[in-house]
Amino acid sequence: MELLPARSPQPSGALPAYRRVLLKLSGEFLEGKREFGIDPVTVQEVAEQVRDVHQLGIELALVVGGGNIVRGAEASAAGMDRASADYMGMLATVINSLALQNALEQLGLATRVVSAIEMRQVAEPFIPRRAVRHLEKGRVVIFAGGTGSPFFTTDSTAALRACEIKADVLLKATKVDGVYTADPTKDADAQRYTHVTYQQVLEQGLNVMDASAIALCKDNALPIIVFDLLVKGNIYRVVTGEPIGTLVSATPPSAAARAS
Repeated sequence: MELLPARSPQPSGALPAYRRVLLKLSGEFLEGKREFGIDPVTVQEVAEQVRDVHQLGIELALVVGGGNIVRGAEASAAGMDRASADYMGMLATVINSLALQNALEQLGLATRVVSAIEMRQVAEPFIPRRAVRHLEKGRVVIFAGGTGSPFFTTDSTAALRACEIKADVLLKATKVDGVYTADPTKDADAQRYTHVTYQQVLEQGLNVMDASAIALCKDNALPIIVFDLLVKGNIYRVVTGEPIGTLVSATPPSAAARAS
């Protein structure tokens, strides 16, 4: 999946709007122009965006999916035992996390991969207090291995880990520039929301995250920002408070919160 050129230069001297954030990345982003696997050029481009955010002094954690290697739900639909398929998907997230760690460390960022499935040769076991301590010391933390249990998506993992580390916001990087009333690739009349509530997402079945992840964010008042990662610099724009994408929170949106 190729990143598009930046829309405008990144602002100089911008101040971060958040102290601690969790960024959820889809595994498909790491494919780049390939149809499967990991594209080193794309991984490097994502790492550079993460570095720019980290340089603001923000405590940054990541969760990356494994869909570029294997998707548990799809393998299960093809006849594989669901639990086994999900464990395969969790292992795929570890592979992607190691690739991101390598790219980030080449840029000089201290990075720790923390796995819910114990594999001490390549990742630390997940201990919440230790993960928070890494963040406080300025290290990037990549949460791998899903929740460690089958039947949960990496969206749920992102919501769970964000709550556990007490993140200020969950950033959901996608291929579109926010949440729409319908699929914008299929419906020319689809409109983009700038702000929706958790309840709206659940009641209307809006394509943000799975219901379990939304419910967890709702119960813990964790705001979600859905934005387009394909535009370079968008992670920086989000964390510095630029109003891009769609905000999901408990506060009811205003009448003007839907953009054409």
